[in-house]
Amino acid sequence: MRLLPATALAVPTLTVLGLAACAPGPQVLQVPGVAVQSVRLTRLSLPGGLSGAPVADVSMTLRVTNPNPIALKMTNISATLVIDGADVGQASFPRVNVPARGSADQDADLSIPVTLNTAASFLKVARGQQVSYRLDGTFTADFGPLGLKEFGPFTLSQGQWKQPPVLPF
Repeated sequence: MRLLPATALAVPTLTVLGLAACAPGPQVLQVPGVAVQSVRLTRLSLPGGLSGAPVADVSMTLRVTNPNPIALKMTNISATLVIDGADVGQASFPRVNVPARGSADQDADLSIPVTLNTAASFLKVARGQQVSYRLDGTFTADFGPLGLKEFGPFTLSQGQWKQPPVLPF
């Protein structure tokens, strides 16, 4: 049996360890952030009116922040709008492209059906009263070569909503 000198084993061992250090490890992706930049009730028709189906037209701007070192396409953004603790309707937002370690704004015009159960919440906003709101939802982020990642359900954004009245009463 022939014994090898210690240096003969050290070089291949160091080479293998060095290559292992260069190999890509598991990718850790951080959750993109969603914040409401602005929200405005632009029109409200109430149940029982003659103007057809009652709806609340809401204009909203979302800011999506990407903390990751790779750009993403955010799709399937869907949320439940909650006003003063009451679920008032569903909202879907268009796709948004967000640069690596950057942010992008997304405007959406929503038409949310108004029911007898949700009319009081929208009426507060229409009268210019302050309400608390929350967007609870999910989204899909396409990280290109790293693939698709589903996020949620969780609270996407929350805050206070007060605007000038849109109803004269």
